[in-house]
Amino acid sequence: MPRIRRTTEDVYDALRARILENEIEPGERVNIDALARDLGVSQTPVREAVRQLEGDNLIVKVPGKGYRTTPLLDLERLRQLFEFRLLVDVWAVEVVTTNRLGNPARVIGQEIDRFELSIAGKTDIRRELVLHDTRFHGYILRALSNEVVREAYEQTHSHLHTFRLYAADIDGSITIAEHRRIWAAVESCDGSAAAAAMHEHLTAAFYRFAAAFDEAPGTLRGPATHRLY
Repeated sequence: MPRIRRTTEDVYDALRARILENEIEPGERVNIDALARDLGVSQTPVREAVRQLEGDNLIVKVPGKGYRTTPLLDLERLRQLFEFRLLVDVWAVEVVTTNRLGNPARVIGQEIDRFELSIAGKTDIRRELVLHDTRFHGYILRALSNEVVREAYEQTHSHLHTFRLYAADIDGSITIAEHRRIWAAVESCDGSAAAAAMHEHLTAAFYRFAAAFDEAPGTLRGPATHRLY
């Protein structure tokens, strides 16, 4: 294959999409030479992209064995991640839902509208959904103006790892409805309602993702075994 002029960012986006969509399976060896040939680029941008993905915790370096994609979250790790999000996201949305210029209602409303337009007519929206979810919650966290909280939250890479489990919301309609309920409360400057809507959204999202474990033999089954709090 002839080499194509692609930046490290292009290669990063391509590899990230393959990992999120499980085209490169969890725990699979990452062959830099093979990826370079497949993408039609030199090894340099692939190596740089792999280092970025290592920072995203989507790829890990195994001493003496090169790189592998990280395994999927197990059920206990998923529960811990969502308990963390229930602490941070619910608190954050209540704090920023005030009658002031920092209220993020306008920007999260625009984000929902952009997402709906971007998925019109598409059958596979996983990539768009993970980007939308990351931006939606990110705008709320940025409105806090608290870099310590934002950096700690981003280091979990929660959106990347949960969306690798399976297509929990295949057409995005559930996420859109839940995000719109949060947006409506934020726009109304109703902090209690915004916190309740966020709590409902995250709890429901946890159970959607946890359903992936119900389909695997030998794993826990049923909502009662997935108790979140």
